[in-house]
Amino acid sequence: MFKTVLIANRGEIALRVIRTCRRLGIRTVAVYSDADAQAAHVKAADAAVHLGPAAASESYLRIDKVIAAAEATGAEAIHPGYGFLSENADFSAACEAAGIVFLGPGPDAIRTMGDKITAKQAVSSRGVPLVPGTKDAAMSDEALIAASADIGFPVLIKPSAGGGGKGMHAVFDAAELPSALATARREAASSFGDDTLFLERLVATPRHIEVQIMADSHGNVIHLGERECSLQRRHQKVIEEAPSALLDEATRARIGQAACETAKSVGYVGAGTVEFIVGADRPDEFFFMEMNTRLQVEHPVTEEVTGVDLVELQLRVGAGEELPLTQDDITLTGHSVEARIYAEDPSRGFLPTGGRALDVVFPEGEGIRVDAGLDVGQRIVSDYDPMIAKLIVRADDRAAAIARLDAALAASAVPGIVTNIDFLRTLLALPEVIAGDLDTSLIDAMSEEQLAHPVDEAAQQIAAAAVLATGGSAGTELTGAIRSGQMKGNGTAASAWERPTAWRTSRPDFRPTVTLASAGEADAVEARTGKVTVDDDGIWHVELDGVQHTAQVFSDAADRSVWVCGDRGIHVFTRPLADSSLTPGLEGAEVLAPMPGSVVEVKVDTGDRVEQGDPIVVVEAMKMEHVLTAPAAGIVTMATAPGTQVGLDEVLATVVDEDVAADAGITADAGSTADTATEQ
Repeated sequence: MFKTVLIANRGEIALRVIRTCRRLGIRTVAVYSDADAQAAHVKAADAAVHLGPAAASESYLRIDKVIAAAEATGAEAIHPGYGFLSENADFSAACEAAGIVFLGPGPDAIRTMGDKITAKQAVSSRGVPLVPGTKDAAMSDEALIAASADIGFPVLIKPSAGGGGKGMHAVFDAAELPSALATARREAASSFGDDTLFLERLVATPRHIEVQIMADSHGNVIHLGERECSLQRRHQKVIEEAPSALLDEATRARIGQAACETAKSVGYVGAGTVEFIVGADRPDEFFFMEMNTRLQVEHPVTEEVTGVDLVELQLRVGAGEELPLTQDDITLTGHSVEARIYAEDPSRGFLPTGGRALDVVFPEGEGIRVDAGLDVGQRIVSDYDPMIAKLIVRADDRAAAIARLDAALAASAVPGIVTNIDFLRTLLALPEVIAGDLDTSLIDAMSEEQLAHPVDEAAQQIAAAAVLATGGSAGTELTGAIRSGQMKGNGTAASAWERPTAWRTSRPDFRPTVTLASAGEADAVEARTGKVTVDDDGIWHVELDGVQHTAQVFSDAADRSVWVCGDRGIHVFTRPLADSSLTPGLEGAEVLAPMPGSVVEVKVDTGDRVEQGDPIVVVEAMKMEHVLTAPAAGIVTMATAPGTQVGLDEVLATVVDEDVAADAGITADAGSTADTATEQ
């Protein structure tokens, strides 16, 4: 067995690998960027090597730097985790050339399975069923259109080199195919540098079923059952479970054997996942989609129902050992469900959010597992994937597992960061999910009302009282909380959930008005402080309509926000920033930052006239650019400049009626005040 293993990744997967290595007595080496200097995985490893700046292209994706770090620390093997370099054939080859074991398949297997067309050609030779579609590479649009007649509509256009849903288009009528192909080629070329396309029959009510396999260098291949991954948004998984409620034992055996044949088709070594598409109306019919040549994000549910440590098997196979298990040794016991917790806002189209963790709270108990890589005080930056944790549960059956996951989510909180925790609970409560009647379009079909997280009146009252308790009032920044320590989130070493607050009010009839913003909507709240109290344990209480509500309260002075974690979920309230804008007292339609990020371009100057929908400013976050447009026609006042780091809901510009602008002295001759925005 290896003495030292370097983990070429970050966050929860790095910590997951460290746990198994520590149990086996293996020394671990972490790598990190500037943004992760104080991250949990860096602290947990036995040694750590700095790679470079926060940008992944200058740190985690630099093959030369990762290899150099392994050589400098005496690492005999590298675990790539998932994402970054985990499915990079050049990285696998570089490890081989340096005499370092890559804990994954060889470069040839990665290259073959990384191209959807060559992958299908490889598995078809082993009798693995394929969705009817084109098989030749680099077909012209004319050839694809001709082939569609044999495939039958509807068809799905897919880029050969792609993933994550980019370039994919469903076409239901032959007349729509030419224009859809042109669009798909442009998107594929832009995203992947390769515009090769192919066609598949579109499977009705598709379910995404994947099978975990493990193979050693001695020719042994086993599967460890399947996972149901049909709950997705924009082709990204949200909730996964094992086993699938759709398959019977006979189909389970057949799909598992097909996965093993897929691995054998390329001489696979290591952990991998074979993905299949299954029609909900014909659950005994499955088709190969692709193979992921790495450990999957959702691997914990397989571990929970099989009792097998997949990372340990990766290490043993990488060290040249034979698999210690045969297919007959693999049994599935109970049911496991995993929820991915993202720093994103479902009510805003699942846009990434970012922020700083004022606290990190996850439950413990029987059947609960948390894979997380987040510490109190850590900031979520826009350079990396927004997933911050995975909550995994196990129970005797599916119904019990879903109930346990919902209860565990209710006891989870990451104040300071807008997450999808409340959305996950809404999703689990859908009748279709409870019944196991899933398909990959279920989340996309949810209404805006289901995705929204409406403001709770009890939370509003508590937030307003908290602002008053810390010296806040209309037009005053929320900084007293941090200075006085009267509210949680004051930055001390102790957990914010354990720090008491001493606030009391001696004026039960005092009802001031406090302006708070939530989800971009400002509201004047009449704070009924007489009904809001806080006990010696720091628990806030409010009575509304005869019902008692309790909550934990946190504050972040830097973001001028109050977080109320109560019995109806988590709500964040922000003190409006208009009070400190460049034009105090000027009211108008505001352009707000939809997420924390960086301003990369300002399209207009202060004093310019804009029409509704005109581009105002471009914000970059989570590797995506977002063009923000004018919410109304009028005269614009800019409050930001290129290069400025902005927070969630920060005011970037204000658009007002021309008469109002004239009264405020704003004219086209006034010039842009964007250059002075960062000085004030």
